[in-house]
Amino acid sequence: MTYRSKLLGAAGVFALAVLGANPAHAAGTTAGSTIVNTVSVAFQVGGINQTGTTASDTLTVDRSISLTVAEVGTTTTTVTPGSVNQVTAFTVTNTSNAPLDFLLAAAQQTGGAGAHSNTDTFNVSNVRIFRDTNGNGNFDLGTDVQSTFLDEIAADGSATVFVVSDVALGLANNSVAAVTLTATGREAGVAGTQGAALTQTAGANTSGMDTVFADAAGATDAARDAAFSAKDDYTVSAATLTAIKSSRVVSDPLNGTTNPKMIPGATIQYCIAISNASGSAAATSITVNDPIPANLIYDTTFGVRTNGTATIASGVATCATDTTGTGTMASNTVTGTLASVAGGETRTVVFQATIQ
Repeated sequence: MTYRSKLLGAAGVFALAVLGANPAHAAGTTAGSTIVNTVSVAFQVGGINQTGTTASDTLTVDRSISLTVAEVGTTTTTVTPGSVNQVTAFTVTNTSNAPLDFLLAAAQQTGGAGAHSNTDTFNVSNVRIFRDTNGNGNFDLGTDVQSTFLDEIAADGSATVFVVSDVALGLANNSVAAVTLTATGREAGVAGTQGAALTQTAGANTSGMDTVFADAAGATDAARDAAFSAKDDYTVSAATLTAIKSSRVVSDPLNGTTNPKMIPGATIQYCIAISNASGSAAATSITVNDPIPANLIYDTTFGVRTNGTATIASGVATCATDTTGTGTMASNTVTGTLASVAGGETRTVVFQATIQ
């Protein structure tokens, strides 16, 4: 702050009066405001009141640059492999005592801690930044405007910012991509145009409005750098499917169902077990296709049975005998469709064929 003083013109008993030029708000008195403090002096001579005198001090409030960036919510963004336009959201707040523009930058990290007690393991792609144009708190593609900076954010004002990315196929369940949003204060004043970089006033206090960087350290930036950063992350929720195919001989022409052997004419039952690892996302619309070899004849009477259960031991699946549901056989290929397989669950496709 700066001040100018007027010398008192008399001595006596002091009566003080303080006049504030601007009301205070959360970010402090507005930068550039003047605060006038006037003192009045009353006195007597020979018991008679004399004409008093006054003196004033005027100071100019300097500009204190500070801001915060905060993740919206307290949880990771759950994503599916292959998904696009996935959103992490942040709030950028101008805690300065002056309006500012804010340059925005999104960065990905390579390894290390994410935002939610996890570890970064992959990078998202097509990373973009959008401002919540309609202020509804939700990302609306086609409505919210892709932005490189926030324009004319008033003191105590804030804006919601979305970091929007695409997620690759083939990622393992619980893979994490950590992203950091950094906002850096810039000069305001020209709507629609990103302001110039801020410069902190060097040296002693001046008579004008000085600039002081007063921001705290963020997730990846230092204190008093006119910037602030915060992390959020994406966590993959994927299905982890495995398939085991086993066979057993049901009967043969010589032994019937008593200790049957795999000789020509024998009936073979195939058990295809589809398992989803515990803790994985549910897999849906699962299609199992199994071409029939030339030396087997598909058993149309037994058909294709789906959605049963199985026990798995030593890598061999044994399907339950009460399998239900139906599949199809076309172009010499057995097809079974499973509506869903939840994490920790196993579902089956069962059919029979005869050895030629």
